[in-house]
Amino acid sequence: MNILMRFNHWIDERAPGLQGMVRKHVTEYYAPKNFNLWYYFGTCNLLVLVNQILTGIFLAMNYTPTAAGAFDSVEYIMRDVEWGWLIRYMHSTGASLFFVSVYLHMFRAIMYGSFKRPRELVWILGMVVFLALMAEAFLGYVLPWGQMSFWGAKVIISLFGTVPVIGDTLVEWIMGDYLPSDATLNRFFALHVVALPLALVLLVVLHILALHEVGSNNPDGVEIKKGPKGNRWDASKPADGIPFHPYYTVHDIFAASFFVMVGAFIVFFGPTFGGWLLEHDNFVRANNLATPAHIKPVWYFTPFYAILRMVPSFFGTAIWGVLAMFAAIALLALLPWIDRGGVRSVRYRGAGFRVALIVLVCSFLGLGLVGAGVTAQVIPAWFPGAEVTTWENAFGRLMVLGYFGFFAFLWIYTRFGFEKPKPVPQRVSSHS
Repeated sequence: MNILMRFNHWIDERAPGLQGMVRKHVTEYYAPKNFNLWYYFGTCNLLVLVNQILTGIFLAMNYTPTAAGAFDSVEYIMRDVEWGWLIRYMHSTGASLFFVSVYLHMFRAIMYGSFKRPRELVWILGMVVFLALMAEAFLGYVLPWGQMSFWGAKVIISLFGTVPVIGDTLVEWIMGDYLPSDATLNRFFALHVVALPLALVLLVVLHILALHEVGSNNPDGVEIKKGPKGNRWDASKPADGIPFHPYYTVHDIFAASFFVMVGAFIVFFGPTFGGWLLEHDNFVRANNLATPAHIKPVWYFTPFYAILRMVPSFFGTAIWGVLAMFAAIALLALLPWIDRGGVRSVRYRGAGFRVALIVLVCSFLGLGLVGAGVTAQVIPAWFPGAEVTTWENAFGRLMVLGYFGFFAFLWIYTRFGFEKPKPVPQRVSSHS
């Protein structure tokens, strides 16, 4: 103990602000005492981010970013590098678990109103993290240079060709060629392993710092700093808050352990998850002369891909689908200004908001099924003789209407005072 105290004193003399920062953001950061399981996913996001960075470093040591060598280098990692198969599957499974955790984290924020004042900046930074994560995932998806990697890259990059006037030039500039090739792989590799990870880490740090400046929201949506002050330990601290460490660090360790167990089960018993995490076509070398039967993105992009597909082309251009796809993300970022309601948590909001939230979730999941091609397989089985394209388009466009309808309804519902919320307690009402 004496050695530890001397070491702390040595650090404090040379970096006097370091321990103060730790106290501000960990040991003396007071969080609401009624967090529930929905608040575990922030820690899970950090855990997977660390996993992706560490496993990515080891994969980069043996990867060759050329069209001739990329696929073979991945096979070399899987077959010949000691524990290479484990590192590769940890990385690929981690990518999917990252999006599972992020989507649940975002849903919790919408459900409990964590995007509302004074946390608008926290939400915006979180959405920028989400965009950077999507870019990082897309770039990494191209690197194995399998069939789906090649054709997925070609389809997604070709979307920029819908931009008026400069579209074709923009596509060539991104790919560095007329087709995905060595130039594409080199720049994607550089962005995936250097630029975007640095940006992600910086954005995550800013996201956490912004959160700790205004304090965490909670399932009741009540500001603990505005409630009765003082507790039996320190009269200057909020009565409904407890130090993040050690109370929530213990909870987070439990959540992280369970999350690791889920990830380990997938890695060891089903790393491809039936083609959902790693498509079967991506175990075939890229061939620009042979198009896969069904080109579709990995599952976490499928809702936005479905929006792109379901919005019809007008005036001979597909730019409307592209705009709708980006609008689907932009509307999420604009939620603090779309939702004008005075109540945060779904526990005390009107019935209209609860129904709309259910519609949003169902629409998002439905779009995911459309984008993954599940509906095209289910329709013939359930409705023999039905025209697949017609029924799939009808279902997909209904899901698009439900998704965008949520934001339109929410603005009207709260802007014109139709919402009749329940009374909000002055203090947090439970510890669960």
